[in-house]
Amino acid sequence: MSDMETLLDFQEARFRAFLRDVWAALSGRPNRLLSWQDVKDHLHLSGQVYRGIQTVPLDQIVGSVDRYRDFDRAFFPTQSHTIHRWRSISRAFYEEVSLPPVKLYKVGDAYFVLDGNHRVSVARDRGQEFIEAEVIEARTRVPVEASVDADDLEVLGEYANFLERTRLDELRPEQDIRFTIGGGYERLLEHIAVHRYFMGLEQERFIPEEEAVCDWYDNIYMPLVRIIREQDILKHFPGRTEADLYLWIMDHQHFLREQFGPLVQPEEAARHFTDRYSARLLHRLARLGRRLLKKNRKNREENRCQPK
Repeated sequence: MSDMETLLDFQEARFRAFLRDVWAALSGRPNRLLSWQDVKDHLHLSGQVYRGIQTVPLDQIVGSVDRYRDFDRAFFPTQSHTIHRWRSISRAFYEEVSLPPVKLYKVGDAYFVLDGNHRVSVARDRGQEFIEAEVIEARTRVPVEASVDADDLEVLGEYANFLERTRLDELRPEQDIRFTIGGGYERLLEHIAVHRYFMGLEQERFIPEEEAVCDWYDNIYMPLVRIIREQDILKHFPGRTEADLYLWIMDHQHFLREQFGPLVQPEEAARHFTDRYSARLLHRLARLGRRLLKKNRKNREENRCQPK
């Protein structure tokens, strides 16, 4: 393996990183590695378990402890100062030199490099799908997928705060409240607080927070989620979740009650919301608008062609 070959390989990898950056800018898709410190700060990680040597899918390695600025999301090098280490690892790969396993942290389905960033980078460049790794798993209360990005991390951090505050994952282990945008969990805490207040008025006693959380989940949140499922509303809002729709329909129910009185039920609010705001309806209106524009344009052209 010549020095020229390793140099060309590094330059090609840098160029691929550049092309990925261009595509990320055009498409809006993330191309940055996650910082392990950011993951720790957002997800309130607790406890680490040594999992030993494992075979790990390379495309599930999405971040690094201290080299997250040196590589892109696919671990192609983005900085020139990595060249010497990268080329030495590349040479070892070509010469089939045995290298030690990389060291990774694991959270959910995602992995973060503690040691071996250049080995991961060269392996990705060579088209490998797996790598041998020494794995340490950290626990979190929220589900973390391998596709997680910085925006997801913000929402997952809010989810972790929500679960720490309410302990809903312990009180109702089947819960799976996920939002696609930030701010939703703060809204849920407000809903629970209001629900707790009215429970106290109705029952004329102090309501423990834990009791209010369970009662809100059982008698407010889940009944509306069941309506969303029965009416198959999610299909009208691609990319959204039941929790997203819960908030939107609750807001819409409040709006309808201001217009038509306090007897508007969740089922009616859900149906009215879907009829008015579904993506399918908006697409139909857009197609209708395009047809009308096309028809008007055709009529104008015909009128211009007629003899006066």
